Amino acid sequence: MKLGSLVPWRERSEPAVRDDAYDPFTAFRRDVDRMFDDFFTGFGPSALRSWSGSITPTVDATETEKEVVITAELPGLDEKDFEVTLTGDLLTIKGEKKTEQEQRNGGSYYAERRFGSFSRSLRLPFEVKDEDVNATYQKGVLTIRVPKPAEAQSAVKRIEVKAA
Repeated sequence: MKLGSLVPWRERSEPAVRDDAYDPFTAFRRDVDRMFDDFFTGFGPSALRSWSGSITPTVDATETEKEVVITAELPGLDEKDFEVTLTGDLLTIKGEKKTEQEQRNGGSYYAERRFGSFSRSLRLPFEVKDEDVNATYQKGVLTIRVPKPAEAQSAVKRIEVKAA
């Protein structure tokens, strides 16, 4: 049974079936559609990363009983190239990456410059006092330690499991 026969307002005649698999115009249209889909889906953070040499920093957050530790990879930057801000429970790392490369080989000259700004924000599970936050930067890795307030610290209680 054909599903088209269940639609009451359709004509009963079936259109001629065309084999689009071998039609060159249909294949061309599919290729162009695929090309545009690939082009426009490539505009996320990963596309920026591949085009500009990692503008968006990789950030990891871990939580212990007493603090939250955030690490961000910022290779090739100095402390003056980025800033860390805290507004309530929102921690933001933003800055600008600049790289310049020049090569001279006899009569040829090659120069490449890349510029780009970045910003990463993390919402913490609690509000923090600014004076309690500790940030260090060493060998391209930024480490931010945010102590938990007393009400956010949970004491771990061991629960005994009994066999039934």
